[in-house]
Amino acid sequence: MKVIGVHMDRCTGCKTCELYCGAERGSEGKTLLAAVQETPFPQPRVRVEGGPEGAFPLQCRHCLQAPCLDACLTGALRREEKSGMVILQEDRCIGCWTCTAFCPYGVIYPSPERKIAIKCDRCLYMEKPVCVDVCPTRALEVVELEGIEELLRENRQKTTKAMTGVGVEGIRLLDLGR
Repeated sequence: MKVIGVHMDRCTGCKTCELYCGAERGSEGKTLLAAVQETPFPQPRVRVEGGPEGAFPLQCRHCLQAPCLDACLTGALRREEKSGMVILQEDRCIGCWTCTAFCPYGVIYPSPERKIAIKCDRCLYMEKPVCVDVCPTRALEVVELEGIEELLRENRQKTTKAMTGVGVEGIRLLDLGR
């Protein structure tokens, strides 16, 4: 499964991804100029939290065991078979926002004006998610989930080696006074 990876060291908190996401996914006109003139103001499906010293773009992680799927009262949330992503069927959403309460990452947002929940669908209908395409620092990247897991494993091994001076295979559990 493909996911949007974030290079935290590259994100400056510029919110370009937010602006273009709102324009592409929440606007009738699909352009920045049209989006800023619309009422209600289009809501992005990605949010940037933090600032220049530590920003992070947040979007749906399409959890393998997604609590929002079970929480949805109408079945408006479903897992798309081909991509494995959790998709919101807006025409079935009643705006109860139960899914927003159950999302462990807080990335399903209520849209009171439209009376529905909104969430990232990774621009499923597009070749590449708009947030990834417009990021000026290339902080966002579409990667295979398996690739991320391998990268994390390598980073853990490097960190462990740097902290202990030995590889992962040489780690012993310490007796913490028990």
